[in-house]
Amino acid sequence: MSKFITNENEIAIFALGGLGEVGKNSYVFEIENKIFIVDAGVMFPGGHLLGIDYVIPDYQYLVENSDRIQGLFITHAHEDHIGGIPYLLRKVAIPKIFVSGIAAELLDFKLMEFPDIPAPMIEQFVSYSEYDFDGVKVSFIRLNHSIPDMFGICFHTKQGIIFHTGDFKFDLTPVGPHAEYDKLSEIKRKGVLCLLSDSTNAEREELITSESKVGKSISDIFSDIKGRILIATFASNIYRLQQIIEASYKNGRKILVSGRSMERAIEAGVETGYIKFPKGVFMEPEEIQNYHASEIVILLTGSQGEPLAALSRIANGSHKLIKIIPGDTVIFSSSPIPGNLEGINKTVNQLFRFGVEVIQHGPLTDTHASGHASQNDLKLMICLTRPKYFIPVHGEYHMLMTHRALAIDCGVKKENILVLNNGEVAKLTEDEIIKDGTVPSGNVYIDGSTTTSNNSLVVKDRKVLSTEGIIAFIISVDSKNKIFICEPNVISRGFIYMKANEKYTDQLTHSIIDIVFKFMNNDNFNKEDCEKEIKEYLEKKIFENTLRNPIVIPYITDLRDINYIGLEETPQEDQEVVDNN
Repeated sequence: MSKFITNENEIAIFALGGLGEVGKNSYVFEIENKIFIVDAGVMFPGGHLLGIDYVIPDYQYLVENSDRIQGLFITHAHEDHIGGIPYLLRKVAIPKIFVSGIAAELLDFKLMEFPDIPAPMIEQFVSYSEYDFDGVKVSFIRLNHSIPDMFGICFHTKQGIIFHTGDFKFDLTPVGPHAEYDKLSEIKRKGVLCLLSDSTNAEREELITSESKVGKSISDIFSDIKGRILIATFASNIYRLQQIIEASYKNGRKILVSGRSMERAIEAGVETGYIKFPKGVFMEPEEIQNYHASEIVILLTGSQGEPLAALSRIANGSHKLIKIIPGDTVIFSSSPIPGNLEGINKTVNQLFRFGVEVIQHGPLTDTHASGHASQNDLKLMICLTRPKYFIPVHGEYHMLMTHRALAIDCGVKKENILVLNNGEVAKLTEDEIIKDGTVPSGNVYIDGSTTTSNNSLVVKDRKVLSTEGIIAFIISVDSKNKIFICEPNVISRGFIYMKANEKYTDQLTHSIIDIVFKFMNNDNFNKEDCEKEIKEYLEKKIFENTLRNPIVIPYITDLRDINYIGLEETPQEDQEVVDNN
């Protein structure tokens, strides 16, 4: 069991995910030996993580200290903040999850996909809620983001207030409720000991477009299009979904929804009152033939080029119900997440091959607005709260460092700012903030229903297979009589073309035969040691000849083992038949 990492009058802050990366946000606050967790997200894998569905943090520290956990507090409902909750619950007994508004609805949907997990205790908070944990009070401040019900979280301690902003921007004309600026002034008056602030757009100098401006732009674009409209956006962007619905109704169009996550998001928006529409706006898939192209909007997932999303399947012609037709216009109401540009470009190129018009966010078409604060908003947050200490969070390392520079410009002392890596512990008192030690951290890969660690040989082998290929040698022997039953069989995938390299593979085969005969001439033929020597020899020889490192798999089948198994496991009356075979 891990010991307490804080002394009396110290507060410890560290991240299990979200620092030096965009995604898997998971922050831990240790106050008076109590553990408070903020968010439990996933990160979507890059192209180098072949076959991996999600990346989550290593929860080892929380497992070892689960008795001190007071609760999990959710800032908002994006996947990089709630997507890891089911996997966390499999590992750790969380006494209660504190969540608000639409995040509660989307979390319910998510947990329904994991029937093996016991239903957690869920407490729904509102902006004026306060919770007292034996001297540590937790309160909330509503902020603006691209999804409703985004709340910054305040920990009121005897040393001062710790304020974690979550993802935010300042939008003076928001689609939903305004940010609670008065509460920011209030915590400044009481004294903010430390501010942890979103760094995603720390390098952007321009003003972030208001969400309400995007809604008007989408409506104007709809009015100019004569054919079908296919529009892709983030399913979690509830405000954008409402704007698309309003633009469709205003322009006399019916909406067909495609994509399970999109359907669930709309259902959650309706349940919470953020999505409203007149009767008859939506259509069922079989009704699409009843309407003219100018009367149709298809609302899709796939704005990030995800291979299995609806838009990607339409673009490659594999969607069962929706096919591209002449006159279609495809609108991307989103901006690329880092790492997704290749997939998006592939989808766009496929769409252009069909001859459709594609509209993406740009200087002439406001089809998207970021939900993250740019430099002016980040400076404003620092000035409104006037923290003594500052820790930039949620971003790649260069974003964190840029945010650090912004804080210095706003008057925060250099020595009072820490830029951390995942697992590094910041310790705070009223007098200083320092790095002091680490906790276990790292990546855990979700592959279907299984999890693999950061050092997984499976992931490593997939990387090798994707670049170097594989070559296997199937060897059948009778070690008892010291003979080969047949010539070794060679199989190559992604390494060399067999028919064009028969001479080379014959040379390797003859070398293998020599190694096997050497082992069979011993009194006790050790198949495992023989396979090991063959593998080591082939890896060295193949690299010398080709400068490549394919996965090499030698596999020996020994007739002696087969006969032994047959005699042991076959009923007495069947032995003669086996022996004759």
